[in-house]
Amino acid sequence: MEKNNRTFAQALEHRRSIRALSSDSPISDEKIEQIVRFAVKHVPSAFNSQTTRVVLLLGEQHRHLWKIVKDVLRKRVPADRFAATEKKINTAFASGHGTVLFFEDTAIVKQLQEQFPSYAANFPSWSQQTSAMHQLAIWTMLADAGLGVSLQHYNPIIDDEVRAAWKLPATWQLVAQMPFGTPLVNPGAKEFAPLDERVKVFK
Repeated sequence: MEKNNRTFAQALEHRRSIRALSSDSPISDEKIEQIVRFAVKHVPSAFNSQTTRVVLLLGEQHRHLWKIVKDVLRKRVPADRFAATEKKINTAFASGHGTVLFFEDTAIVKQLQEQFPSYAANFPSWSQQTSAMHQLAIWTMLADAGLGVSLQHYNPIIDDEVRAAWKLPATWQLVAQMPFGTPLVNPGAKEFAPLDERVKVFK
């Protein structure tokens, strides 16, 4: 990967949720794919299980995902409230350049539960932790490259439609959706709870 001027700590600080996106991108699709592949290869996982699966949707495929989301929500959201829901999706997510879909392969989780019964109860949560690390890594790297990014969770209501649309294995469990594009707004100041309430140090 190319070295950026930001340190790792600066890149984490720079990462924010951006919910106003345009469909262009400051970097090439090839660079976006490189970021995703780099993260999937190098992010750690419990027992080196490598349970995370990622689908990168660009262009028309990206827009098709958000049409699926709107079609599913149209059946669930009251008619008098759907216009606001549709506007949010159109301007904050569908308007972007692409979406990263994060899945966990439950077949591997089940295999590990059978192989290591003493830890069976832990593998599902370890799987989710693995996914979270991939989400943070890709989010931070995309933001560091100049993209606006947010993390969404329309699963599980879209799971079946997504698997069918892209012919994905039934064992792939959808965890999160990450739309991205050129940011149209600057994020406001971020509020932080007191660190002394969140971090304890004993010497």
